[in-house]
Amino acid sequence: MTNRQESEEVRRFKETKIKAEQGDAKAQVNLGVMYHEGEGVPKNYKEAAKWYRKAAEQGDDWMQYILGLMYSKGEGVTQDYGETVKWWREAAEQGNALAQCKLGEMYYEGENVPQDYMKAAKWFRMAARQGLDEAQSNLGEMYHLGQGVPQDYVEAAKWVRKAAERGDAHAQVNFGVMYYRGHGVLQDYVEAAKWVRKAAEQGFAMAQVYLSAMYEEGKGVPKDYVEAYAWFLLAKENGYEDSSEKIYFLEKRLTVKQIEKGQARVEELQRLFGAK
Repeated sequence: MTNRQESEEVRRFKETKIKAEQGDAKAQVNLGVMYHEGEGVPKNYKEAAKWYRKAAEQGDDWMQYILGLMYSKGEGVTQDYGETVKWWREAAEQGNALAQCKLGEMYYEGENVPQDYMKAAKWFRMAARQGLDEAQSNLGEMYHLGQGVPQDYVEAAKWVRKAAERGDAHAQVNFGVMYYRGHGVLQDYVEAAKWVRKAAEQGFAMAQVYLSAMYEEGKGVPKDYVEAYAWFLLAKENGYEDSSEKIYFLEKRLTVKQIEKGQARVEELQRLFGAK
């Protein structure tokens, strides 16, 4: 950074601080960001939290969400999950989709609030209607399992599809499984393979395991033990732990040359879809 750039950042910081001290909520947000990122001033999470709080207290829902996040991490403030819930609830009630989804997760898991599937579904639904893919996926799973809502495979497929189409890997594999089982959609192994593959190509290990099984069974894709072996090896590299017995079983079906081909295919898949 040149001296001129540095002096410009310092000047902007001073101007922002004056406005923030006068109660300008937008300036308070910007000042918090400057302290958070070290722009024109040394990084200081405590000061960042202080100014985020001032904007949050003026009703800025994004700052309410961020402040809740900082309390959950203990970043710039003492870790306090009660404060996390408080600020996320304030943001959620103003329509902040991320806060709504976070509240849904807390109620679903019973994390720092009493476990309550109905409340979890309520908050997931609010965020899902705003297009948040994680909430759509979670709400779909709750309909699939009948948690907090009546079990409804069609409704489950509707919400999981929305998240899958937005690129959510977890939703894509779940949607693929729905096609595989005929839950909420007509059973279709080709569609199942299509959606499972999308998640597998994003590096989602469980999807890679499912895709391997589909190649092994020849469902939705041509039966191909080499391809099944390659995707399973890739899943193992991506953290799938229950693997040694299955790898042994697959290798028993392959020749030495086929095993080598499968291992080379793993390297090819990694090049195609990144270091996953």
